[in-house]
This record gives sequence, C-alpha cells and structure tokens, in this order.
Amino acid sequence: QVQLVESGGGLVQPGGSLRLSCTASGRTFSSARLSWARQAPGKGLEWVSEIYSDGITTYADSVKGRFTISRDNAKNTVYLQMNSLNSEDTAVYYCYHGSIRGQGTQVTVSS
Repeated sequence: QVQLVESGGGLVQPGGSLRLSCTASGRTFSSARLSWARQAPGKGLEWVSEIYSDGITTYADSVKGRFTISRDNAKNTVYLQMNSLNSEDTAVYYCYHGSIRGQGTQVTVSS
C-alpha cells in the first residue's frame, strides 16, 4: 500500500511562492500518475495539476503559468512549485498517487 507524506505548506504573503513536496513509499512511483488537488474553505475539491510517468504535465486554468509540477523518481517525490500566490490559492493541498491521497498540507495566502 502506497503512503504519501506532504510537506511545504504554510503562510505566505500575496505574490509569494511556496514549494510543496509529496514523498511516497512503495515501488510503483516511477510508473504512477501523480497529481495535486486542493480544497478551499467551504468549497469542493479542485484538481490542480498532474504529471504522468513520461513527464507530460497538465494544469487547471486557474494555476496555469503560475504553478509547476515536477517529479523526482529517484526520491519518490512529486513537487508543486507555486508562484504569484493570491488569496484564492488558500486551501488544503493534497497529492495523489493514482487514486491514493495524502493527508494534505495547508497553504494560506494572506498579508
């Protein structure tokens, strides 16, 4: 069973940056589709980005040009680099290994 541990969340000012990390246990990391989703207070889950085993990436329109997803198969880790953050990015961010979800990390954008 794959287990995911996210880190890197926190409080950041508008316009700032954060990098989220998600490290997975298990042997299927390099072949897995990895993704990030988020849930803002009082809202439903929103898909943010995904990266396939061949490196192809996709993004939600709301983050395109500001967020970058990447993976390091040697470290079993997927990253989400978030730049130009604004208050609408405030949410709990979850990483996914296929359909398996991590515990989430809080990102708060506020001055």
